[in-house]
Amino acid sequence: MLETAHRNVFGPDEVAFRDTVRKVFEKELIPNLDRYEDEGIVDRKFWRACGEAGLLCPTVPEAYGGLGLDFRYNAIVDEELSYAGSSAGITLQSDIIADYLVAYGSEEQKQKYLPKMISGELITAIAMTEPGAGSDLQGVRTTAKKDGNHYVINGSKTYITNGQNADLIIVVAKTDPDAGAKGTSLILVEADREGFSRGRNLDKIGQNSADTSELFFNDVRVPMTNCLGEENKGFIYLMSQLPQERLSIAISAQAGAQRAFDEAVKFVKDRKAFGKTVWDFQNTQFVLAGLKTELQVGWAHIDWGLQKLVEGTLTAAEASAAKLWHTELQGRVCDEALQLHGGAGYMNEYPIARLWRDARVQRIYGGTSEIMKLVVARTI
Repeated sequence: MLETAHRNVFGPDEVAFRDTVRKVFEKELIPNLDRYEDEGIVDRKFWRACGEAGLLCPTVPEAYGGLGLDFRYNAIVDEELSYAGSSAGITLQSDIIADYLVAYGSEEQKQKYLPKMISGELITAIAMTEPGAGSDLQGVRTTAKKDGNHYVINGSKTYITNGQNADLIIVVAKTDPDAGAKGTSLILVEADREGFSRGRNLDKIGQNSADTSELFFNDVRVPMTNCLGEENKGFIYLMSQLPQERLSIAISAQAGAQRAFDEAVKFVKDRKAFGKTVWDFQNTQFVLAGLKTELQVGWAHIDWGLQKLVEGTLTAAEASAAKLWHTELQGRVCDEALQLHGGAGYMNEYPIARLWRDARVQRIYGGTSEIMKLVVARTI
């Protein structure tokens, strides 16, 4: 269990909320983790259970069925989900997509989609990445051309989280292909639209329970009222939401690193070698002492960033630095923790194996570590 008693960023209300999250996960998530991994998808029953307990989209205003809370509540869900060893896509819905709709959606769009997102009835995805465009969103080739009062969408997307489950997709598309980034829009596409299809559930090296898919758009017609916000403002919207998205990943990385450390401590204090426990070797103690020190620094930094985000002062560069540092930390901690397990660490029956595999992509999605360095470097 995560130790949170001395974190000043959370008050009594947040503590009570965390207790609810833990109870829901203990009942609905933990017993099903292995099944979700085997099936490659988290079932809708879990989504609805999270919705019923108020775990989805807690920042959405009460007018649309939300709790109207701040991002600290999202962070609690992020931490507990990552510490549990799950890659369920509920954080994408709560931390990223809900805020796009709240910030840029029309009143009709908000009333139509947000209540069902909160209840877990509606699952969402955001389709940015393409076979030829990853971190460089200016290279998007999917188009949304006007035809009367409709857009006609053509293109393909890949590596899309919630791709198999999604009922609604925010599609990043070019509405003015000649204008570069300034010609990008965000278009809402319902999964039952003619011409929309899903590819396979992609075979990944980690995060197996996260359904990650190819999506195809072949003359998909949607009304122009499905444009999210203003036409050709999509790139600006994407950039505006990046601080929260990247801090969300940093939070999950920190919690995942803590779980890997805790698993290592538990293992070395139980495992015997040469007549004593692995913990009794000075090298083990030094490795774990170093990791504990980094984790201590990490939690202080997470709480600093979380407080700044809630206050509205967290910059894109600060969030990028947080994602860079915490995901790299997660990689180091998971690797050292697996090493301390010895051969057992390479066995899937031990949680550290999953934690190690799932951590690797954290340095890639949401902007690679290299892109994070470029963002930070621009402020020097």
